[in-house]
Amino acid sequence: MTVHPDDATAPAVRVDELRAQIAYHNHRYHTLDDPEISDADYDALVRELRQIERDHPDLVTDDSPTNLVGGSISATFAPVTHRVPMMSLDNAMDADELRAWADRVVKGLDGDEPTFVCELKFDGLAISLRYEGGRFVQAATRGDGRVGEDVTANVATIGDVPHQLPDWAPEVVEVRGEVYMTRSSFEQLNERAAAAGDKMFVNPRNSAAGSLRQKDPAITASRKLSFFGYQLGEVIGGPDFTSHVATLEFAAGLGFAVDDHIRTFGTIDEVAAHCLYWQEHRHDLDYEIDGVVIKLDATSQRERQ
Repeated sequence: MTVHPDDATAPAVRVDELRAQIAYHNHRYHTLDDPEISDADYDALVRELRQIERDHPDLVTDDSPTNLVGGSISATFAPVTHRVPMMSLDNAMDADELRAWADRVVKGLDGDEPTFVCELKFDGLAISLRYEGGRFVQAATRGDGRVGEDVTANVATIGDVPHQLPDWAPEVVEVRGEVYMTRSSFEQLNERAAAAGDKMFVNPRNSAAGSLRQKDPAITASRKLSFFGYQLGEVIGGPDFTSHVATLEFAAGLGFAVDDHIRTFGTIDEVAAHCLYWQEHRHDLDYEIDGVVIKLDATSQRERQ
């Protein structure tokens, strides 16, 4: 059947098509670690679906991919319910969309001046690390944002993940971040695969995700994964933070690796220039990035959005 643009059912038909495609690619990416399309092509599908849902609110459903985070949970690992959900990020694909987002943010601040924090968006696997009494007790993948996978034994093999925090650490603290594989580690991995006559690995992101989901932690340890912290989850018995940058400094003080390319800016034009810089210099790093994450620094301002 051919659906014409002026057909009243066209939006409903296209919504169903997009949801099916996005669900399929979510499964390939998050569960199988074997994507078939690029991040840009995937984002284009999601953006088209969101636009149709904005134009036709009657087509919005609770189980739409635009209301979900990440992929399904693998049966290989035990499920972990996140005490504080791990939510996804909105995307801006060009300077105009970035400025439109900033205009909406500023409008919601009722005259307060914002400070924007810019962090590199690492291309790896989102993880939440939980510590109780200063001791590392659990690591969980993001999963669907509310329930992830218990990968504690595998994450314990990563050198950047401390097993014990300083004596002054909070009673409970969750440090969230990204498990990734450096370009150099990826090249070494493929060199070993080639020497052994094994199948070559596709890219660092898939290699990191696949390594983290190994049944044997010894295999994970041999893959030389790394970790960057970029956010706190649940904190009990810790200080009250007034800014995002303060939380990153706190995480670094606890002994976590935090990327040193974090910058703050007072205007969205400075943010846009910063994004353009990393678009041009992304390959200068020993790890892969797929953009820049932009947040309001002040906790009070973020709560008003």
